Amino acid sequence: MNIAVITGASSGLGREYVKAVFRMYPALEEIWIIARRENKLFELKVELGDKIRIFPIDITDNFAVNQYSEMLKETNANVRLLINNAGFGKHGNFYEIPTEENCGMVRLNCEALTLMTSVTLPFMSAGAEIINTCSIAAFAPNIRMAVYCSTKAYVMSFSRALRGELKKRQINVLAVCPGPMNTEFLPVANIGKGTSKAFDTLPRVKVREMAEKSLLASKRKKAVYTNKGFYKFYRFIAKILPTSFVMKMAKT
Repeated sequence: MNIAVITGASSGLGREYVKAVFRMYPALEEIWIIARRENKLFELKVELGDKIRIFPIDITDNFAVNQYSEMLKETNANVRLLINNAGFGKHGNFYEIPTEENCGMVRLNCEALTLMTSVTLPFMSAGAEIINTCSIAAFAPNIRMAVYCSTKAYVMSFSRALRGELKKRQINVLAVCPGPMNTEFLPVANIGKGTSKAFDTLPRVKVREMAEKSLLASKRKKAVYTNKGFYKFYRFIAKILPTSFVMKMAKT
């Protein structure tokens, strides 16, 4: 059975990924959508139909991921597309953010993404695609987002290295690096009007456009996708300028 698997599917970019995959990958037999909020997943199933299979689980729970792995075996799944989209951030000084939230970012953004990739990869074959939701935060460390930026730097490094390893298996890995979007990410991260001058002024990325264009980039076997010329330029200068200068420029 040819399937796609999407984590963090209940809202924001993940929700748009579900809809975009439904439109752009008509040959898929099922789309497995994963998030903790069952009611939000069920809304997508009602909207899109029986092709959607919901998994209301917490992917930081190893037992829950083992259940997902067993379902892959039971259905003889052939995963054509894995989108590791689940993640969250917190804005503020490291020492002021609760320890469980700092460590929670590492568990979800890094460990759970790695675990989902590890258990899914045996069910992927030539022509399959992995998309890891990264961030422009991966380009340089940001003050007051120390842990979040570090987790996204991990996702970028992991994606690039894994892509190199999987070339011989003809499986592409894409790191998707959006800028700020008007999604639940901002209130969860404690970012509101007046919280950060940078976030108040940075151009917003359209969520649906981000989902659709990154899927097209994946089909073209790209390694990294960044939306909007402004953020493409930031990615470029982050490569050529001293990190300390970029940090000052991108101060949040």
